[in-house]
Amino acid sequence: MHILPPVRPEKSIERLTAILEPIAEKVQVVPRKRLTWLRKGKQQMYLFLEGELSLLRASDGLVVVTVYEPHLFGIAEMIQPTQGHFLRAERESTILRLDADKAAALFRAEGVWEDVAALLSYHTAYLVFRDAQVLQQRTYSVIRNHLQEMILLPEETRLRTTILEYIQDRTLLSRSSILNVLSALKQGEYITFKRGGYLLEVRHLPESF
Repeated sequence: MHILPPVRPEKSIERLTAILEPIAEKVQVVPRKRLTWLRKGKQQMYLFLEGELSLLRASDGLVVVTVYEPHLFGIAEMIQPTQGHFLRAERESTILRLDADKAAALFRAEGVWEDVAALLSYHTAYLVFRDAQVLQQRTYSVIRNHLQEMILLPEETRLRTTILEYIQDRTLLSRSSILNVLSALKQGEYITFKRGGYLLEVRHLPESF
């Protein structure tokens, strides 16, 4: 069964951001900077405003998702602090941060837990969607999914990251298996990439290969 990507709860994100922004601290984050959930012993919440920010699995550094649009991080950690993931800026980014207990107090005061639930539901649905993309699938299918995802990235981002790096950061596939598939796809004129392995074009990719 083909699983569709979940729909971002835009209105909920906008409402939560509007509530938290007045009391949050604005921070400019340099590329490759890691953000953890604890600061001065207090649980944190982050509001990503602009730039490029990734959520990575703490156990092995696997990239779970990279965002380019405003988003909130830390709600799940506020409720269940597992420390299982961390955030990393991929390029210079603007974020807001605040203590999670202050955020929770505002959520209660403003009665916006329905919006919080909508955001948490989106995160859960995205993880299900992502797992369907990478788990228990043939190597080609995983690579195909990531090529289709990659070609939709902003051009500046796409031409800053090689195809190999992008796929390796997000899967457990070996370098050789990825390169073998990419070479065959290029030979078949299904994809075009420039010297160094930067993706330029994806034509219609076959379901199997």
